[in-house]
Amino acid sequence: MRTTRHGAEQPPRKQRRALGIPLALLGVGVVACLAAALLSGGGANTGRPAGLPVTAVPASVPADSGFPAAPAKATAAPTQPPVSSAPPSPTATPSGSPRTTPASSASVSASAVSVGSLAGRVKPGVGNQGVATAYEAADGNGACLFGPSPDLMIAAMNHADYETAKACGAYVLVRAANGASITVRITNECPLPCAPGQLDLSHEAFAKLADLKVGRLPITWTLLSPATAPATMSIRYKDGSSQYWCGIQVIGHRNPVATLEVRTAKGWRQLPRTGYNYFLATDGNGCGGAVRVTDVYGEQLTVDGIAIKPDVVQPTKVQFARH
Repeated sequence: MRTTRHGAEQPPRKQRRALGIPLALLGVGVVACLAAALLSGGGANTGRPAGLPVTAVPASVPADSGFPAAPAKATAAPTQPPVSSAPPSPTATPSGSPRTTPASSASVSASAVSVGSLAGRVKPGVGNQGVATAYEAADGNGACLFGPSPDLMIAAMNHADYETAKACGAYVLVRAANGASITVRITNECPLPCAPGQLDLSHEAFAKLADLKVGRLPITWTLLSPATAPATMSIRYKDGSSQYWCGIQVIGHRNPVATLEVRTAKGWRQLPRTGYNYFLATDGNGCGGAVRVTDVYGEQLTVDGIAIKPDVVQPTKVQFARH
């Protein structure tokens, strides 16, 4: 016996496939319509969430493709880079160097060299602490080889701060804890074991601060640029100097001498300094020519016409400015 199957007759498999395609297209259309309605809605709760891209549809898509159009108020993001809030970098400037002065009997120029690089250990405006001791200064001559001193308000600088004669000729204001003070000129070196900051004063200078019996006196001291310096400084060639070898010394300068140069055929030449306070040209190059002297403040004095006269003090017409 044949069994009867109830229900609608199923179409063949190919026919079912043909019917599925329209249904799928219909579903896609419904979803697209719903999406368009949500995106185009003007209500407060149906707007585009913050943070979403402004353009969700490529510009190449045609208007009738079924995709929603971009909101009218949307604007393109700026193309220029954001302005940095950091300050602009300062323009680098090269460090200065002493300015060359023209040849003359006596000329002056300002220098761009920093004071710190010229002064060495004894710097303008910097206080120093140490102890004062006393020594018998005799006629006042010492390691700086200035010769006899016109007065004995002088001192020997400790080895570290003497710094290969850089302190020679410096005027120093010395103060004691008891309030007494004295100005002395550095003419000598106090060798080790003199400690950094220590000044070995002449008996005459120490007695202005305290009784010599004290022996060691706590002090503070600072570099001065005094009004009482000689009106002009002088130049001296060392004994034995000639056109083949010479030593040059500066005497009576208000401020400590930082560098000494001589003019050669190739320009200015800086001479090395000795511990006995002469600047040497061991090959003779520059001996007898113009001399340029720079102090610790950067001021330059150029002197011409100084002949090679060994061990003769030759006055100039210039002096360093007061600071």
